[in-house]
Amino acid sequence: MSSVALQMLCVAGLLGIAVLAIILSRAKTSTTIIYSATTAVSLVALFGSIRFLVGEVPNASGLTLPVGLPWLGAHFRLDALASFFLVVVNLGGASASLYGLGYGRHDPAPHRVLPFFPAFLAGMNLVVLADDAFSYLLCWEFMSLASWALVMAHHREPGNAKAGYVYLVMASFGTLALLLAFGLLAGPAGDYGFAAIRATHHTPYVATLVLILMLLGAGSKAGLVPLHVWLPLAHPAAPSHVSALMSGVMTKVAIYGFIRVIFDLLGQPTWSASVVVLFLGGITAVMGILYALMEKDLKRLLAYSTIENIGVIFASLGLALAFQANGLKLAAALAFTAALFHVLNHSFFKSLLFFGAGAVLTATGERDMDKLGGLIHRMPFTSFVVLVGCVAISALPPFNGFVSEWLMFQAVLQSPELPQWALKIMVPAVGALLALAAALAAACFVKAFGVTFLGRPRSTAAETAQEVDRYSLSAMFILAALCLLAGILPGLVIDALSPITIDILGGRMPIQANEPWLSIVPIAESRSSYNGLLVMMFITISASLSVFAIHRFASHALRRGPAWGCGFSDPAPAAQYSAGSFAQPIRRVFGTLVFRARDHVDMPAPGNVRPARLRIELHDLVWEGIYEPIVGAVGFSSDRLNRLQFLTIRRYLSLVFATLVTLLLVLAIWS
Repeated sequence: MSSVALQMLCVAGLLGIAVLAIILSRAKTSTTIIYSATTAVSLVALFGSIRFLVGEVPNASGLTLPVGLPWLGAHFRLDALASFFLVVVNLGGASASLYGLGYGRHDPAPHRVLPFFPAFLAGMNLVVLADDAFSYLLCWEFMSLASWALVMAHHREPGNAKAGYVYLVMASFGTLALLLAFGLLAGPAGDYGFAAIRATHHTPYVATLVLILMLLGAGSKAGLVPLHVWLPLAHPAAPSHVSALMSGVMTKVAIYGFIRVIFDLLGQPTWSASVVVLFLGGITAVMGILYALMEKDLKRLLAYSTIENIGVIFASLGLALAFQANGLKLAAALAFTAALFHVLNHSFFKSLLFFGAGAVLTATGERDMDKLGGLIHRMPFTSFVVLVGCVAISALPPFNGFVSEWLMFQAVLQSPELPQWALKIMVPAVGALLALAAALAAACFVKAFGVTFLGRPRSTAAETAQEVDRYSLSAMFILAALCLLAGILPGLVIDALSPITIDILGGRMPIQANEPWLSIVPIAESRSSYNGLLVMMFITISASLSVFAIHRFASHALRRGPAWGCGFSDPAPAAQYSAGSFAQPIRRVFGTLVFRARDHVDMPAPGNVRPARLRIELHDLVWEGIYEPIVGAVGFSSDRLNRLQFLTIRRYLSLVFATLVTLLLVLAIWS
């Protein structure tokens, strides 16, 4: 059996599970049966895609089904790029399904989730496998509608209906942009097969329009600023294992679409295209993490953090475009590998963190970090794996987030080789934005972990929390282990990605398996190298020696004292650092410009026992400046056009006649 046939059989299995879920949706055992079956099918698809990717020569294989357009059929193809993204999709699907075995038992309406969960996974697999524009768009819409149904699963909860509406509007807008992009690629001949599009020479005008449309279409699904507005609404609204799929996996399917069109179907890029992608990537990274820092809702914080990581990936892709346009294949391969590596890494640690947020929500019923605290004592295993995820997403060694971002900065350091002065100036500037985003990300996740898990419980729910089930913990520990393995053995991942860079760019990074001590060398050893295994050994040994020295030579007397309470002798738990107070310095530095932030203090007069109040005012300038005027214009137009429903027959006939005359005049002028 060919590799693509195996993947399509797995897709058929997922669709069959979705049908079975409809039949069993009211049964008590439906959660166990559906998630177990989905785990098994996802694992088969995962191992099949890994086997194809790391094979000796991953030759592309195709499959045509007699459905779709009559003269075209439905084409599906598996190559190195598709196999890598199938690894991301099915690893995320397997871990989310395993997590769902435990988490799903607490779902108040499993019949609203179970049928759409395997359908969502099937849609993402089909998007990656599609090899013609019609099949791609059809599968893209199927994926979007299945995920929308999951967002609306708990539609009676406050804010979820709005989240579903905004997501549906943005998804429709993205699909329209993709439809126009593929129409331009197909050209007058109307050949929608990717092979024919790949073989066609596209003019610079068409290439520019396609780039803009792909940034709108794929960028809206991925979360590029200013198209990000649906993420902080939809991701928290969905069940936590679905949030992990949407944030850790679906956004990567959108990135796959961007790579497939811009790097593969369009042919040789121009350096000016990279400027747009670089700029959007840098702005998205900084804006996303600033939004996250202002949040006190744990799942919204993670959703905004996804925007930051999407910006990092797009900035790396912009670097790859710049180097590829100038024939610098080694530097292009480095930047492209950094982007793909970060795609994989983000799917690991963001899924892990959403699972952790789901565990906290299950144990406490709270997403507001100001009502949590002290969970490290009540949920020690969850606290440990979430700490691993926070360290990984903060790009600290020896975990995986450091490696991909380090590779990206190594690519930034190759910018002096670029001949265009615009790129010589812009690439370091974007590198500075990415460095700022990385520092802010570390601060953000110090806040997220510290306020949620450390200190004293701020509510009864946090004080009485209990550890979650073994299935949820198993899924989180597997992802935590992958974060560590990808960080200490990055050479294996880089070599596994080399077939993709060879297919897409015609070059690759140096073979990392030849380096001693499992080091990685992006360009040459004389320039830079990194060894995650040695770094981990150094951290482990130095930490162990420090602990030994403290316990050996320090006093054995146990001393206890009150925690510093800002001058209060017996502070209440609510007086601890909150999410808002932690972010106050950063809010005062960046918030005035980015959010028009204002702190409103209501301080009672001396002698008045009324408590003081602090109210923080933040404005989403993107929403207020772009989307609210559009919503207002649509509402205004709808009110005016609504009068057309109440015209007389005479006026309707006059309107039809005037329209006919106008069309005839346009046709005459056109001819």
